[in-house]
Order: sequence, then C-alpha cells, then structure tokens
Amino acid sequence: MRIVLVGPPGAGKGTQATRLAEKLSIPHISTGDLFRANISQQTELGKLAKSYMDAGNLVPDEVTIAMAKDRMEQPDAENGFLLDGFPRNVSQAEALDELLTAEHMELDAVLDLEAPEDEVVKRIAGRRICRKDSSHVFHVTYSAPKKEGVCDVCGGELYQRDDDSEATVRTRLEVYHTQTEPIIDYYKAQGLVVTINALGPVDEVTGRALEALKRQGEPVQ
Repeated sequence: MRIVLVGPPGAGKGTQATRLAEKLSIPHISTGDLFRANISQQTELGKLAKSYMDAGNLVPDEVTIAMAKDRMEQPDAENGFLLDGFPRNVSQAEALDELLTAEHMELDAVLDLEAPEDEVVKRIAGRRICRKDSSHVFHVTYSAPKKEGVCDVCGGELYQRDDDSEATVRTRLEVYHTQTEPIIDYYKAQGLVVTINALGPVDEVTGRALEALKRQGEPVQ
C-alpha cells in the first residue's frame, strides 16, 4: 500500500504516520528523517542539501525528490510506504507521479487530516518543553504539569519554543495553505483523497483512518 499523508501543522501527522505505518507494515518515510539521515551519513545528496541550508536557502525540489526516490527504492519499501511531508507542493506531487509511473506503481490513497485552524494553533502554542530533557513535553490545556512551568518528571524548567508561538504557528499555517494545500485538489482529481477528522483521542483518529482505507477497498489488517 502506498499512501501520502497530508494535513496542517498540529494536525498530528507525525503521530498518525508512525501508528498507521506500523499497523499497515510499511515504512514511514518523512522528509525530516530523509534530510537528517542523508546529512548525518554525508551522502552526496546530504552534502548538497546541507550546502543550501548552510547558506540559508531552501533546498530545491529536485534534491528532495531525489532523496525520496532513493528511499522508496529501498527493500523495505517494496510492498509500500507512507509518505509524510512529501510531496509538499504540486510540482513535487507531479514528480512523484512520474517516479511511480516509471516504476509501474501508483498511489492507493491520500489521507487528509483535517483540524480547525484555531484548534491547530491551540495545540501547538500550548506546548511546553523541558529544558533538561526535550522528550518531556506538556501542554497548558491538555496535559498541564502539576506545577506551572516545572517538569513533572525531572523538575526542569518548561519553556515555549520560538517556533511554537502563536504568530509563528499562523505563519506556518499560511505557508501550508499556500504551498501544500493545493496538492489536495491535485489528488482529488485522481480520486485518491480520503478526509479524516483529526480531532479526538489519538486511537480514535487512527481507527478512522484505517476504516477509511477499508472503505477504499484496501486490504487493512
């Protein structure tokens, strides 16, 4: 099964991607992981991407596409994959179609995680991270610490990351609406889009996604 997962920042894509990939026994391929792996392993693509990043420039689509192509050709992706963060725009979606066509493959579904903008802002802007251990994450509304500003686990100071501020979140949402959201219409024209309500407990959202894939006629276990 070959799936693309889309949705705005804060919709829970990373969490759902991990869970769905495990349920479907396919690799979760995220753009962030691709960049980190290529840069840390000092591949030619990693060096090229780093040169753009070090110069403060965006990595060109062709570099991202080449990384994705290389990853999709790995043995563990032979029976499918779940793409998270790629394609990020219509030109990347077109390039992905060309890649799949060349390999005599096609996408099975595009899962669109939907969440109201105000809820997305609330989710992200309310996050607080522990300075001692960044794996300790709290939320002022959904999982507040026992003592304000103090990590329940280690007593470290809790803080809000700069890119979690409301102003930054709204800027990220604008970028999403402008650059990424158009791929939903692109894939709707191919009859691939399945819209999933991303609100509610994580397990419920995962269940909705799996049920939606079943309705698409996919062999979900």
